[in-house]
Amino acid sequence: MPPGRTVPRSRTATIADDPLGGTIRRTVLPNGLRVITESVPAMRSVSFGIWVAVGSRDESAPLAGVSHFLEHLLFKGTRRRGALEISAAIEAVGGETNAFTTKEYTCYYARVLDADLPLAIDVMCDLVVDSVLAPSDVETERGVILEEIAMHDDEPGEEVHDLFAETLYGEHPLGRLISGTVDTISAMTRRQIQSFYQRRYVPEAMVVAAAGNLEHAAVVRLVREAFAHRNTPAVPLPRRGIGSRSAPRTRPGRVAVRDKDTEQAHLVLGGAAYARNDPRRFALGVLNNAVGGGMSSRLFQEIRERRGLAYSVYSYTNQYADIGMYGVYAGCAPGKAEEVLALTREELARVAEHGITDEEIRRGKGMLKGSLVLGLEDTGSRMSRLGKGELLYDELFTVDQVLAAVDAVTPDEVRAVAREVYGQQPSLAVVGPFADHDFSEYVRA
Repeated sequence: MPPGRTVPRSRTATIADDPLGGTIRRTVLPNGLRVITESVPAMRSVSFGIWVAVGSRDESAPLAGVSHFLEHLLFKGTRRRGALEISAAIEAVGGETNAFTTKEYTCYYARVLDADLPLAIDVMCDLVVDSVLAPSDVETERGVILEEIAMHDDEPGEEVHDLFAETLYGEHPLGRLISGTVDTISAMTRRQIQSFYQRRYVPEAMVVAAAGNLEHAAVVRLVREAFAHRNTPAVPLPRRGIGSRSAPRTRPGRVAVRDKDTEQAHLVLGGAAYARNDPRRFALGVLNNAVGGGMSSRLFQEIRERRGLAYSVYSYTNQYADIGMYGVYAGCAPGKAEEVLALTREELARVAEHGITDEEIRRGKGMLKGSLVLGLEDTGSRMSRLGKGELLYDELFTVDQVLAAVDAVTPDEVRAVAREVYGQQPSLAVVGPFADHDFSEYVRA
């Protein structure tokens, strides 16, 4: 190092002493890697995760599925460990490891006893930072992923959600399958995967999160050592957000029917909603619970309980950096599909025009708050809240702040959200035995 230069120092801050959790601390290392922990001394386990800000929406069309492909490959071996050594090291102490890929991020995680946290950090950082991506492993996992795609095609209840995303977002990457397609996976080369890995798996694009019986300083020290030789990015990191060039446009009024010889029809009716940082997301959450979020919801009571038209019916929302969506799913006998769609449109129109009752608002708030607090009963959920909060949001809200935001939702805000979201022209995806069937009347404005 030249004379007069000093070693860059880490920046550490205490974010919160949450009464429903423990002390949350955050350190930013000189290479840009963020480490955030929640110390919960009453627990005897620790969950440790590495969150990478890259997902399927960050892929070019020819490389569709590369993030998911890479997720598989990182468990196959590093310069220090083979695939068996990676899994055996954690399983030998009773721990578990796994990973998942989404449209905007990828996560690798382990859950172990508190005494085994140094081992978990060593193993997980090793596979994320130093994977060899051996050519033989690429070919092995190619076959595994192709089988996974085929298995997914045999699950129409899952397939319909992917078809709906494609219908809503069109050619935008948000409309693509996270797994990629048979064509893209078959054609992908090791060199392409390795290039993606080297360009995107960089410290500035990662968050390390841990929760349980731990010491923040010890976690930071071990992570710093594991990432010591990881280089800075060679290309700009993904930029997302409202108004960015990567922001998608939805396509209202579209219908997609995938003809399959199934016993059930699978339907998703929905449209655009709010991005994840939109303050109206709390009112939308209350509304969603009242309309289709549980057994007491309007759609469940009307379609299943009163009429017996479907075994499964529910509504849901997804939020991304620059857009969101809502959907209503129903699985029913093919001969009842049109009646279910008609009732769904009628109920959504009724809510858009008249809103929901004060009692439904109270119940919707209770469901939101209860699911949040009850979901923090284990270290894995706490770790996920830290990782996603740091990676995806401008700041990490404490549990009390989120509960207060839900409590602050007013009936007028819920009514305004209902008019805007449910009042728009929807799109529709259908999977079932419907060759040449026309469902366009159910998406008319």
